[in-house]
Amino acid sequence: MSGLDAPITAPLEDVDRRRHSRVKVNLLGRCMFANRREYPCQIVNFSPGGASIISAYAGAAGESVIAYIDHIGRVEGKIIRAIEGGFAMSVVASARKRDKLADILTWLANRHVLNLPEDRRHGRQQTKKRDATVTMPDGTAHSVMVLDMSLSGAGLASKLRPEMGTRVQLGRLSGRVVRHFEDGFAIEFMRVMSEAAIEKTIKKEFF
Repeated sequence: MSGLDAPITAPLEDVDRRRHSRVKVNLLGRCMFANRREYPCQIVNFSPGGASIISAYAGAAGESVIAYIDHIGRVEGKIIRAIEGGFAMSVVASARKRDKLADILTWLANRHVLNLPEDRRHGRQQTKKRDATVTMPDGTAHSVMVLDMSLSGAGLASKLRPEMGTRVQLGRLSGRVVRHFEDGFAIEFMRVMSEAAIEKTIKKEFF
């Protein structure tokens, strides 16, 4: 398993036997709340019906929340209650969507048990080296903090608000701004290098 991968810790039999019960996972993502604020988060258990999430912001019971979860995608729901370090949420979805989520969870568990390679394109993880420099199109350099990173992009903490689509340089990696959130912005790497070259660069500069 690559150092860039987010591990899955879900017993296969639990997923197959209890498709709608929560199982332990270790997935990273971002949560957007009703006030439009967005925060990095960690999903510690998940099912097609709900999840427990570690987040710096917990929101209020009954508040709508959208979670963008690595390997799973976009999940909508409502906050049920606060938990230590975060909150529990329900998942609002059609029966078809819930079945699809159950299938994804089963696939993740199968891959973990069988020791199959991770899908590294979207496996986001916090880096060991957090401080970095972003260079703007006009050549100005700005200090940022790397919140998380994958082979496809990175979340950066900064007071900067570059326009969407702005091309920036994060160290030796070129990217474009694809999203803003309260404490920074996200970039998507431009595929001018192979995945192997991107992985090598990330490991060398940030791990």
